[in-house]
Amino acid sequence: MARRHFTNEIIPRENLDFGLDTSVPRFWWGGNPYKTRLFDSMQSTFPDGERYFIASVVAFRKGIDDPALAEDVRRFSRQEGQHGLVHEQYNRMIEAGGVPLARIIAPITGRLKRRSERFSPEFNVALTAAAEHFTAMMAECFFDKKWVMADADHRMRALLAWHAIEEMEHRAVAFDVMQKVAKVGYVKRAWAILYLSRDLIDVMFRAPHAMMKADGLSARRRWTLQITNIPWLVRLFGPLMSKAGAYLVPGFHPLKQPPMRNYAKWLEVYARTGDPLEAAEALAAAAA
Repeated sequence: MARRHFTNEIIPRENLDFGLDTSVPRFWWGGNPYKTRLFDSMQSTFPDGERYFIASVVAFRKGIDDPALAEDVRRFSRQEGQHGLVHEQYNRMIEAGGVPLARIIAPITGRLKRRSERFSPEFNVALTAAAEHFTAMMAECFFDKKWVMADADHRMRALLAWHAIEEMEHRAVAFDVMQKVAKVGYVKRAWAILYLSRDLIDVMFRAPHAMMKADGLSARRRWTLQITNIPWLVRLFGPLMSKAGAYLVPGFHPLKQPPMRNYAKWLEVYARTGDPLEAAEALAAAAA
């Protein structure tokens, strides 16, 4: 018997106000520079990354003959476009705080540009599908357990919660375009997710250290924070290993995985209040 496919309606939500201003603390994750800059690094590439994702998927738009998939692509593009705009706003706040963010992330954004120019459309959409799997996994990872985001500033928690919800909703779009339209086979699909590992090294290690250096932290202090937070990193990201490996199973499809357990709670509260901050608090309260 085929495994159940879970579906979510893709709903673009625009002009949301997260209250991002200069009152957001520099170290918004419980005053911890390492945790803050790790997440700042991860989100910093989203504006360029979302544009790359959209371009990679819409490159195959003319070949889509399924009206439902065509509509999913349209909504995916609107969601990703909004993500890019909001994270661009946050990046400007980081820059205003004295961190030369554009220079720090230039190696990653430069690679995205070169991929668009040099790689085949098929490999670009395969990379996008793999990256969407990572972002959907991380979205669940951040909000599945109460302890993860407990010390985060409520505005940043709300921004990340909204992004997480929409990653759940469109997690299969790039994958479906890759398989059904671009006709990418298993080998290229598997190679794409392995290829992305070099980006993770930059985002997880080099960029956070460069940001902390700009904050005035000494090398000794930065590496002390890196080492002392290893147990936290293992506890946070350890559960992702099996989910990442699932992508390499030949019969994998994103919608064979259920959305995060508290997904419906965010939807319920946002539908009632229209407030992403209140919805985020409900999402966090409903976590395990």
